[in-house]
Amino acid sequence: MDLGKGAVRSGYRLEHFEVLGSTNDEAAARVASGDPGRLWIVADRQTKGRGRLGRVWVSPPGNLFASLLLIEPCAREKAPQLGFVAGVALADALRNLLGGDPRLTLKWPNDALYDGAKLSGLLLESFAQTTFGCVIGFGVNCADHPDDTPYPATSLKAMGARADRDAVFVALSNSLAGWLDLWSRGDNFPAIRRAWLDVAGGLDAPAKVMRNGNVMEGTFRGIDAHGRMLLESHDGKLVTIEAGDLSFAPPLPVR
Repeated sequence: MDLGKGAVRSGYRLEHFEVLGSTNDEAAARVASGDPGRLWIVADRQTKGRGRLGRVWVSPPGNLFASLLLIEPCAREKAPQLGFVAGVALADALRNLLGGDPRLTLKWPNDALYDGAKLSGLLLESFAQTTFGCVIGFGVNCADHPDDTPYPATSLKAMGARADRDAVFVALSNSLAGWLDLWSRGDNFPAIRRAWLDVAGGLDAPAKVMRNGNVMEGTFRGIDAHGRMLLESHDGKLVTIEAGDLSFAPPLPVR
């Protein structure tokens, strides 16, 4: 397991473990210990992996479980933008490994899909202690994927892709280093937004959003200048949504 050469040149570090409870938890502990950041934590297996909204993330060997710790990466109010930077970087890395395959898309806010099936998830967490730390956790289905999920899932192996976990990590570490530089601590989010929309799945498609136990239906119109979802309701009103679970009734269109 190695960092990409571009990530090394940019000053990123790597610590690799056989087993951890959660790579995000390990990275969070480093905030308290005073770690300077730009640290990747990777585990072969997790025993307490989790996704968004506290959901369990199944963590079999052969998949990628990696978290990046960043210390004082931006003004605190701009930290949510990091989820979009990370999503764009992951999509960029995966598409390159898949020969530019347009069936690899992003679903708001940060799931990577292939032909509408979930290939990867992302968990962004922040910690305000003596310093401000952000942790970006990635779970990529490389060798295996769960079959008992409410939303279809897939893996690189099931897709017939030759890229393994190590190749994905090299590509991701290089890609994220570059996109973080372009983002420029939040001063260049418009470039990230454009790149996100270029790989977004389900644009202009019928959509449902689950939020606080309520379901909203309409048409997905992308994201605004702050990364909030834009949903056009059936009566033509454009609704801005900061958090929720997005799903599409028909198959996601290839763009």
